[in-house]
Amino acid sequence: MKIGELAARTGVSPRAIRHYEKAGLLSAGRLLNGYRDFGDEAVAEVKHVVRMIRLGFSLEEIATFPACMFTGGAAVICPVAMQAHRDKLEEIETLIAELEERRDRLLATLKAAAQQSAEAARTASRNQEATGP
Repeated sequence: MKIGELAARTGVSPRAIRHYEKAGLLSAGRLLNGYRDFGDEAVAEVKHVVRMIRLGFSLEEIATFPACMFTGGAAVICPVAMQAHRDKLEEIETLIAELEERRDRLLATLKAAAQQSAEAARTASRNQEATGP
C-alpha cells in the first residue's frame, strides 16, 4: 500500500510515517516509480509506534525494543517489554515528583509576594494617614 493509504488507515500523517521509516521503525519496499510500498503489517506497526509514543517513549527508545514488542502478547512473549514499561513508569513518577516540587516553590513564591504586597500597601496607608491630607 502507498503511504497515503497507510496514513488514511492509521490516522498518522505521511510525514510522520516517513519519519518513523527513517528512524528504522517501519520498512517499505519501493515501486518502480519510487513510491514507498508498505505491507499490510505496517498498519499494526504504525499503531504500535503511536501507542508507544503516547506512553512517553521516544522514537530512539522504540527503535531499541526487540521485535517481540511489536507482537500482540508482549507481556507474555517479551519480558523486556514489561521492564521497559516499568522503567518508563519510574521515569514519569520521578518527573511528576519534580514538577510537584516546582509547583510548591512557585506557590510559596506567589504567597510570599502577595504577603509583601499587602504589607507594603498597609505601610503606605499608615504613612499617608500619619502625614495627613
